[in-house]
Amino acid sequence: MGTYSERNYLNTPTGIKSWLFTLDHKRIGLMYLFAIMTFLFVGGMIALVIRLELLNPGPDIVAADIYNRLFTLHGAIMIFLFIIPSIPAALGNILLPLMIGAKDVALPRLNLLSWYVFVAGACIAMYSIISGGVDTGWTFYTPYSSTTDSAVISMTFGAFVLGFSSIFTGINFIVTVHKLRMPGMTWFKMPLMVWGLYATAVIQILATPVLAITLVLLILERTWSIGIFDPMMGGDPVLFQHFFWFYSHPAVYIMILPGMGIISELITTFSKKKIFGYKAIAFSSLGIAFLSFMVWGHHMFTSGQSEFSSMIFSVITFLVGIPSGIKIFNWLATMYKGRITFETPMLYALIFLFTFSIGGLTGMFLGSIATDIHLHDTYFVVAHFHYVMMGGTVMAFLGGLHYWWPKIWGRMYNETHGRISAILVFVGFNMTFIPQFILGSQGMPRRYYMYVERFHTLNIVSTVGSWILAAGFFLMLYYLVISLFNGKPAGNNPWGSLGLEWSTPSPIPPENFDDDLKFEHGPYDYDKVIAEKTI
Repeated sequence: MGTYSERNYLNTPTGIKSWLFTLDHKRIGLMYLFAIMTFLFVGGMIALVIRLELLNPGPDIVAADIYNRLFTLHGAIMIFLFIIPSIPAALGNILLPLMIGAKDVALPRLNLLSWYVFVAGACIAMYSIISGGVDTGWTFYTPYSSTTDSAVISMTFGAFVLGFSSIFTGINFIVTVHKLRMPGMTWFKMPLMVWGLYATAVIQILATPVLAITLVLLILERTWSIGIFDPMMGGDPVLFQHFFWFYSHPAVYIMILPGMGIISELITTFSKKKIFGYKAIAFSSLGIAFLSFMVWGHHMFTSGQSEFSSMIFSVITFLVGIPSGIKIFNWLATMYKGRITFETPMLYALIFLFTFSIGGLTGMFLGSIATDIHLHDTYFVVAHFHYVMMGGTVMAFLGGLHYWWPKIWGRMYNETHGRISAILVFVGFNMTFIPQFILGSQGMPRRYYMYVERFHTLNIVSTVGSWILAAGFFLMLYYLVISLFNGKPAGNNPWGSLGLEWSTPSPIPPENFDDDLKFEHGPYDYDKVIAEKTI
C-alpha cells in the first residue's frame, strides 16, 4: 500500500507565514478548497431553509422579504463563491502542474494574488449579507436591482472583485500549459483534464471582463443616477440582460468544462482502458468554449428581441449539444468492455453521466422557442439549471475530490461510507429536482414565496429529497474529516492510474518531481502499459 510521505507540501516549510505568503500551487489550491467547501456548506444550508419554507403552500418559517434574500444569496454564493472557482481554482491549482510535469504554475505570485483577490471579493459579498442581504435574484436584473434598497452595490462589487481572481487564474493556466509542459508531453499527450482547464481559462479571460463592466455600470447607475439600464432614467433593462448573459452563459461552461475533464480521468482509470476518441474529446472542449459565446440570447426569448434573433440563438443552442454528445458517447464507448470497478469516484462519474444527460436534454426544451415560452421562469428552469450545475459540475467535483483525496492528503477514506454517501446524494438529488420538472411544466413559477394547493404534494417530495441529499453530504463530511486522522496511508497510486500526478509520493513533495523526469507515453495508454505488464 505504501507509506505516508513524511516530507511533503503540507509540512514543508512550517509556520503560518509559510502559508500566508506561499507560492506553492498546491498550498494555494488547498486554501481555495477549504474556502469553497465552506461556501458550499453555507449555500447548502440556505437551500435547506428555502426548501423547508416551501414544504407547505403558505408562510411558515421566514417572511416574504427574507425569502427573497435567501434565494438570492443561495444563488450568488453557489455560483460566484463555490461552483465557478471549485474545480479550476481548487483542484486545478493543485493538479495542473502535476499533470504536465511542472514544478509550479508559470506565474506563482499572480497565483497567490488571485487567492487574496478571491478572499477580498468573498469578504465584500459576505458584508452584503450582514448589511441586510440582496433581494434581486443572483442575476441582479434591472430595473429592480437599480431601484431596490437592499445591498446591491456591495454584492455586485464583490462579484466584480471575484472576477479578477478568475481572470488571474485563467491567465496562469494558459501560460503554464503553453510554457511548462515537460519534455515529451505534446499537446495530444496532455490529460483531458488539462484540455478542460485550458478551454475554461480561455472563457474566463474573454468573458469575465464583460460581467465586470456590466456590474460597474449598474453601480454607477445606482450611485449617480446615470440612465443606463433603468427606463425611468432613459436606460434599457434589456441591455443589462444582453451584457449579463454574454458572460453568464459562457460561465456555465467555466463551471462544466473542468468537470468534463475530471470525468475523462475517472472513466479511463476505473475502466482500465484507453480513452475512446481522445482528439474528439479534446477538440469538443474547445468547440464548447467557442459556441458558448454565441448562445446567450436563448435566455431572452421572452424579452421582446426579434423573432429572427431568437431563431438564430435557438439553432446555435442545439449545436452546443453536438460537442457535449461527443463526450457522452466517447465515455460510454470507453467503458464498453472495460474492466470497470465501482469505487466511490467512479460512482460519481456514473451519477454525472445520468444527471448531466438529463440536464442537457431538458436544455433542448428551453432552447426551443415554442416550449420555452411556456416553461420560462417556472420550476422547470430551476430543475434544468440544477441538473446541469449540480448534476454536472458538482457531481464531477465530488468525483474528483474523492479521486485525488489520497494524493492531496496521503490518506484513504472509508470506501463503504463513500459509496453509501454517493447513493444518498444520487437519490436525494433526483428526488429533489425531478418533481420540479413536473411542477414547472404544470405552471408553478420560480422564486414565489407561496403557491396554490395543487402543487403541495410534489413540493413535499422535493423537500424530503433535499433532506436525503443533505444526509449524503453530512456523511461525506464525516468520513473525509475522519480520514485525515485515521485513514490508511494511500501510497503513491492507490487507483492504478496512469496519470503523471500519481508518479509522485503522497502527499506531494514540495518540489513535485525530480529533475530527470521525461514523459514517454500518452496519458491513457492502458493497452500499452498492460502489454508491458507494468500494472
